[in-house]
Amino acid sequence: MSENFASQLNQQLGGWNSVMGLSFSTATEELVVGELTVAPQHLQPYGIVHGGLHCGIIEAACSTGAAVHAMARGYSVVGLENSTSFIRAAREGVIRVTARPVTRGKRTQVWEGIVTDPEGRILATGRVRLLCLEGGVDLAGKPVG
Repeated sequence: MSENFASQLNQQLGGWNSVMGLSFSTATEELVVGELTVAPQHLQPYGIVHGGLHCGIIEAACSTGAAVHAMARGYSVVGLENSTSFIRAAREGVIRVTARPVTRGKRTQVWEGIVTDPEGRILATGRVRLLCLEGGVDLAGKPVG
């Protein structure tokens, strides 16, 4: 198995991952596993986990794995598409996201993510398609990598 970057990522968490409380236990080229504890900011008005949280943690995990793979080639990645299906509702507890690559080409990668509850029941599934960017390419007006 490739190097696990989870510890380094958790020390540098910022932005969305930090605000949502998402941390990683595994972050390799082949597997990414993250967890968060459901809190009030994760719920929609019916008191269940908001679908956007499922989309977001799937994208975060898939993007992390794709980035680990891309960095080895001097590339970075940016998401192009996220398709998430909601399977089961949750209200509380620790939820886990697991992501694995489906395909990793020169220009794009596709990763699949699954969100589960503490009993291992599937809450959501999704696929994220990512574009591989060469270092120094501008993204939103600033150079990447």
